[in-house]
Amino acid sequence: MVAESTQAKGGRRRLRLGMVGGGQGAFIGAVHRIAARLDDRYELVAGCFASTPERSRASAAELGIDPARAYGSFAEMAAAEATRPDGIEVVSIVTPNHVHYPAAKAFLEAGIHVICDKPLTTSLADAQALAELVARSGRVFVLTHNYTGYPMVRQARAMVAAGELGRIRVIQAEYAQDWLTTPLERTGQKQADWRTDPARSGPAGCTGDIATHAINLACFIAGTELDAVCAELSTFVDGRVLDDNAQMLLRFKGGARGGLWASQVAPGNENALRVRIYGEKAGLAWVQEDPNYLTFTPLGEPPRLIRRAGAGAGPEAARVTRIPAGHPEGYLEGFANIYSDAAEQILAALEGRQPDPAALLAPTVQDGVAGVRFIEAAVASSRGGGVWVSASG
Repeated sequence: MVAESTQAKGGRRRLRLGMVGGGQGAFIGAVHRIAARLDDRYELVAGCFASTPERSRASAAELGIDPARAYGSFAEMAAAEATRPDGIEVVSIVTPNHVHYPAAKAFLEAGIHVICDKPLTTSLADAQALAELVARSGRVFVLTHNYTGYPMVRQARAMVAAGELGRIRVIQAEYAQDWLTTPLERTGQKQADWRTDPARSGPAGCTGDIATHAINLACFIAGTELDAVCAELSTFVDGRVLDDNAQMLLRFKGGARGGLWASQVAPGNENALRVRIYGEKAGLAWVQEDPNYLTFTPLGEPPRLIRRAGAGAGPEAARVTRIPAGHPEGYLEGFANIYSDAAEQILAALEGRQPDPAALLAPTVQDGVAGVRFIEAAVASSRGGGVWVSASG
């Protein structure tokens, strides 16, 4: 027996949500919780919020979670929630990378839909095994590459798909930050600590943390897949084990060429994610730190600035836009768009209907596999002295 979901305003069902990770001191957990509630599509009712039962219970108490549903491990949570008539319908996994695979596996095997942070796993073998499990389970799996939820990113993708740029020739992506310019991990800072630890982060640092966002976004907008990579991964901070800077040449399926620079040791950069795409007929550029605008330049004409809620923006942008023109909209809303797309897919599955096709733009487990394949190819290329390595499935 499955209990009815709680009701949101207007009678729309809220999905019962659980969370793994995201407890006290975790930045990203709060982001996911805000995103899940922004469109009133979910209600958080259970969780395993930390790696110890004591910290998990303390975090649950702060969040107003029933103590009976504050779990000491994700395995206990999956087993218990699967047997409750009011058990969770979907889980959000917001842990360090090494927990993604075992946690997602446990909930999928318990018949529960999954929303998972990126990268998907710390190894390609685990990523492929998880993709196979998703296919067998029939459950919805959404990966939170949140930048794909921005209105002007959806607009850019639609313009490329409509042929407004012509055949794509060049794809350039970069993602620069400065927060790891010093050995922050040695101060006990939680986010730096696990991201620079290969046991928890996986085989790459900067490449796995932010270059995966850049390559995912570039492929999403351009409507293509990565074919091969030639990479040099560097570690500039003395004593750091994983890379903090990455420079790559890229080959894409269909013939486009490009480059990617990602760095977490670039002073003056906070979250400088940028994508530029050039085709036979036009180019476009999108900058995350000024996300409400898209620059479109037809060959031989002055640049055109397309505003999120202004002239030139199409239905793809309008669908994921919440607020009037002239008001900033960005990071939290982009996350919320992914959560809303996931909710539509999950409700469609529960109600035995087809989801809104636009909701299928949310990143999938296959996008996650592609991201892990990219990481492993970049690491192998760099270790081989910058040789070309296939990144194609």
